[in-house]
Amino acid sequence: MKTVPQISAQAAAALVNHGDILLQGGFGMTGNPVHLMHALAETTTKELTFIGNNVGEVGLGGGRLLQNGQIKKMIGSFFTSNPDAVRAAQSGQVEYELLPQGSLAEAIRAGGAGIGGFYTPTAAGTPLAKDRETKVIDGVEQVFIKGIRANVAFIRAWKADTSGNLQYRMTENNFNKAMATAADIVVAEVEEIVPAGTLAPESIHTPGCFVDYLVEAKLTLEDLGSSASVSASKRVSEARMNMAKRALQELKKGDVVNLGVGIPTLIADLISEEHEIILHTENGMLGVGPVPPDGGGAMHYPVNAGKIPVTALNGSSYFDSTDSFAMIRGGHVDVAVMGGLQVDEKANLANWTVPGKALLGVGGAMDLAKGARRLIITMTHTNRDGSPKMVKSCSLPLTALGVVEMVITDLAVFTFPNGQLTLQELMPGVTLEEVRQKSKANFRIA
Repeated sequence: MKTVPQISAQAAAALVNHGDILLQGGFGMTGNPVHLMHALAETTTKELTFIGNNVGEVGLGGGRLLQNGQIKKMIGSFFTSNPDAVRAAQSGQVEYELLPQGSLAEAIRAGGAGIGGFYTPTAAGTPLAKDRETKVIDGVEQVFIKGIRANVAFIRAWKADTSGNLQYRMTENNFNKAMATAADIVVAEVEEIVPAGTLAPESIHTPGCFVDYLVEAKLTLEDLGSSASVSASKRVSEARMNMAKRALQELKKGDVVNLGVGIPTLIADLISEEHEIILHTENGMLGVGPVPPDGGGAMHYPVNAGKIPVTALNGSSYFDSTDSFAMIRGGHVDVAVMGGLQVDEKANLANWTVPGKALLGVGGAMDLAKGARRLIITMTHTNRDGSPKMVKSCSLPLTALGVVEMVITDLAVFTFPNGQLTLQELMPGVTLEEVRQKSKANFRIA
C-alpha cells in the first residue's frame, strides 16, 4: 500500500497558489480544517476563489482569509453566519455566488465524479435560477448546475491511516467527503494518524486514493467558534410555543421530519420517544435528539443545521451532505417545517432574504421546499412594523413556487385545498376580524 506524505500546516498552505480555486470542508466550524486555513492566512497568497458552505466565522477559518483580503470570490450557500462575508459581498468588495446547499454539495460531487453537471428542480422560478439554463423534464422545470472542481481542497477528518484512508466523526463529515474527490490536490487535516491496517476497511469513509497529503492537528474548543458550547436554557414566548405545539399535531409516527431554524426548532423540545418521529438535519444526521443537558458543545456532540450541538438518539445515523440532500430531493423526508417571511395566495414561499438587510444565504431551504413531501410554514402573522406576511403575491425573493401545504401563524392556521388559500382555524383568543385586518391575502373560510 502507498504511504501518503505527512506534512505541516505551513507546508500545506504553500501548495495553494495565487488565484487558485480552493475547496474548504466544514459546516460552520464543524469539520472545518481550521488549522490549514489559518496557516494559509499567514501567507501572502491572494485572489482566491473560496468554495464552501459558509466562510467560517468572524476571524475563524475562511473568515480569517476574508479579513486579510485574500479572497477574490466566494461561492457558498449561507454567508449570513459571518457578518464580514455579508458586508464584503453587499459592498462589492468580494464577488460572490449563492447556490442552494444541496446544489452546492451535488455540484462538488459531480465535479469529483467527472460529471459535467446536472438538472435539479431546486431554485426553479427563483432569483438563483437567473441566467442559468432551464429545461422541463417530466413536466417539472429544472435548473442546470455545472459541476465544481478546484485546484486545492482543504478538508477535515477525525482519523487517517498512513495510506490516506479517512474516517469522519459524527456531523463532521458534511462537505468533506465530496470535496476529497473534487480537487487536483487534496490535503486532509486530521485529529490522529494511525498505522495502515488499524482502520477496518468497512469503516473507511474516504479511500486513500483521493488524498495527497495528511496534516495532524488537534482540535480545541477555540477552533469550534459558536458551536464550542451551548446553553440548554432559553426563553420562549407563549405565542411561539403555541405555533410549535400546533405544528407537532401535524406530525405522524414514523415521519422523517426536517425542522428549520427559528420557531420550527421549538418542536424538537416537544418531541418524546412516544411520538416516534425521526428528525433529519441537512448537514448529515438522521435521529436528532435534544440539546445536551450538560450544555456541552461540538467537541463531544453532533450539531444540527443551526450549528447547535444536539444529542443522538438510539438508531441515529450520520452521512455526508450529498447523501443528506439525496434524501431530501428524492422524497425521503416526509415533512419539512420552516420559517417564512411571506406566503401568498398561490402557496408561494419567500423565506431566505430581504433586499438591503444583512441576510445573504439560502442554505437548504430551496431544496427542502421542493423536495419534502409536505411543507408546513410557521411564522408570526405580521412583521415587527405590523406589515402582513400573508400577502396576495410575494414581493420578496422567492424560495419556491406553489409548495406550501399549511401555514401556522400566531393568529391562525391556513391550508390550500384545491389551490385556494383557506382559513382552517383561529389560534386561542384570536378573532376572525383581527386575522382579516392583519392579512393582505384574500382567503376563504373552511
